[in-house]
Amino acid sequence: MDFRTDILGEPYEAVELPLAADEEGAVSATLVRRLVPGSQRAVLYVHGYVDYFFQTHLADHYTAAGWSFYALDLRKYGRSLRPHQSPNFVRDLSAYDEELDEAVRIVREVDGHTELLVNGHSTGGLVTALWADRRAGRGLVDGLFLNSPFLSMPAAAAVRTLGAPALEALGRVAALRKLPAPLNPHYVHSLHRDHKGSWEFDLSLKPAEGFPLYAGWLAAIQRGHRAVRRGLAIDCPVLLMASTASTVTNRWDDALHRTDAVLRADDIAALAPRLGGHVTVVRIEGGVHDLVLSGEQARGQVFAELDRWLAAYLPGVPVGSA
Repeated sequence: MDFRTDILGEPYEAVELPLAADEEGAVSATLVRRLVPGSQRAVLYVHGYVDYFFQTHLADHYTAAGWSFYALDLRKYGRSLRPHQSPNFVRDLSAYDEELDEAVRIVREVDGHTELLVNGHSTGGLVTALWADRRAGRGLVDGLFLNSPFLSMPAAAAVRTLGAPALEALGRVAALRKLPAPLNPHYVHSLHRDHKGSWEFDLSLKPAEGFPLYAGWLAAIQRGHRAVRRGLAIDCPVLLMASTASTVTNRWDDALHRTDAVLRADDIAALAPRLGGHVTVVRIEGGVHDLVLSGEQARGQVFAELDRWLAAYLPGVPVGSA
């Protein structure tokens, strides 16, 4: 594999994964990795909507515990977005199976890891949960960690106006129709150090105002939500984390620093039992939507709970042990 130094610099490497072309032309995804020499354990991180991998402290935590770290920038997101493409757009969430399957092949067959944890955030949590359900019985995933997964709709304006059946029809006949549902920029402002946060990331890859919301993509999300409500059969242990509270606001509020300002955390937790037969739910007091970007105390709880769950369900063998 032709891995090269990633945009984050060493020790991160990245490789482009060519995928089947779609109606917009050439398509690719990007796999980032940070290897732990001698480790047979790996984690694959998948980002959320209008997002990409930049959370190096998350990688630090995993690699310090002996896990090789991989992150996948999905097609038309972040490192993988090309000028001819509509950002984030797919007609069906199963389209992501292609890059997820290839990433797992590289992790397991090319790099030789025998144990895999998949870590999905927000939309990445929905995508990976649906993928894990479709791949049940194949032994590809040993554990699934979902960070504020996008399991239900927070009543977006387009959904309220059109209704689910009309949106589904519009998604079929005018998939690239732009809908009036921009992101609240205050969430990103609460994170970025140039505004009211403390994190550094590329605002061209994760813009505060988001990207256009396309009818076909939103219809695909709704189909994914219906599948979750019907019930999935993920066959590996699942850890689902969500904040203890949510905030709905169109203006700045200090609560953005300690609540989920994107999704309804209570709805996420309520749907957890429908993912599979072995789901652990943890609520994080003071957690923001991307829980690993929360304040220090809440972030510490996230990592402590993750470590406790991993020790119980994926104990593995520490690097260097006989």
